[in-house]
Amino acid sequence: MSRKMRLIRLCFISTVIFTMGFFLAPMQSQGFEISIQVAPSTLNIQSASQVVTVHTSIAYSSVTGASVTLNDIPISWWKADNQGNFVAKFQMDAVKELALSGGLTVPGENTLTLVGLTTDEAMFTGTQTITIINVVPSGSGAK
Repeated sequence: MSRKMRLIRLCFISTVIFTMGFFLAPMQSQGFEISIQVAPSTLNIQSASQVVTVHTSIAYSSVTGASVTLNDIPISWWKADNQGNFVAKFQMDAVKELALSGGLTVPGENTLTLVGLTTDEAMFTGTQTITIINVVPSGSGAK
C-alpha cells in the first residue's frame, strides 16, 4: 500500500472516529417550555390564603418534584391532578414576602416563573402573569 493511500485511510478512520464520538457523546439538555395556570390569578397580599397552586401541562411521573421553584421560592409539596399532570404547591407567606421585599410589584402585574427538572434532568419552565393587590378584605374589622 502506498504512503498516500495509508494517509488517506488514516484521515478517513480519524474522521469516522471523531464523528462517532460527537454523536455518541451525552448531549446537554436545552430545556423546554410548559404551560402553567397559577391560582389565585389575583393575589391579595392581605388575604388569609395559605397556598399558591400551580397546575402544569407536564406529566407528574416526569418531574423531580423537589427541584421545582416559583420565582426561586422552593416548592412546599406536590401532587398529580386527575389528568396525571404535575401540580405544585407553594406557601403563600413566601410569595407575600417576595412581594413585600420588592421582588414583585404591588399593586401590579407580575410574571411568575416555574422552573424544575424532569426525571431525566431536562430543565422545564413555565410562566404566567398574575395581578398582585394589597387590599384589606371587607369584614376584617380594619378601618
